Amino acid sequence: MRFETVLFDLDGTLIDSGDLILASFRHATRTVLGRTYPDEVLMANVGGHGIHAQMRLFDELRADELVRVYREHNIGIYHDIRAFPGIERVLERLYGQRRALGVVTVKSRPTVDVTFEVLPLRHYFRAIVTADDTERHKPAPDPLLLALEQLGANASTAVYVGDSPFDVQAAKAAGMTAVAVGWGRIHPRERLEAQEPDVLVDTPEELLREL
Repeated sequence: MRFETVLFDLDGTLIDSGDLILASFRHATRTVLGRTYPDEVLMANVGGHGIHAQMRLFDELRADELVRVYREHNIGIYHDIRAFPGIERVLERLYGQRRALGVVTVKSRPTVDVTFEVLPLRHYFRAIVTADDTERHKPAPDPLLLALEQLGANASTAVYVGDSPFDVQAAKAAGMTAVAVGWGRIHPRERLEAQEPDVLVDTPEELLREL
């Protein structure tokens, strides 16, 4: 067992939500601002900073409205959410080995609650840290450090698994091992490679071997 504690990002890591996020960003920016942005611009900051900070980049004065319209749209299509193939097997294996598992995400607590109503995965995790739990968000280490505190865990024996450059940055800032996954399809692979994660894996099976 390499790591006693395994923390996971949610979007693009455990759940296949990239298409839903993109659809909601398109809807919010078109509805509120009447503008159409390239997909890569809409998705560039997903996974870091929090949704309000992401929306302020589009319009500082209408960020709250953008967030409201985004969330209304996103929750309306959330029944389509799915876990990535092979992910539950990973969680079952780690849980059976009595690893301490947690989720650290920039999603809001209500959205995380809905996620686990649609996908019955909550029982695997002893800690769940959302955007509502810390003032600073990834790439700051604060959410990861809070999860470690809740688990009574040490960064030196912990790993954070995520699909975004912000996940890698946060793991390094927290003194944890950073494992990047290539299946999320939210951020281009080269953005992950540029952050120099400790490991970059392409399948859940490969992830298990690294943990």
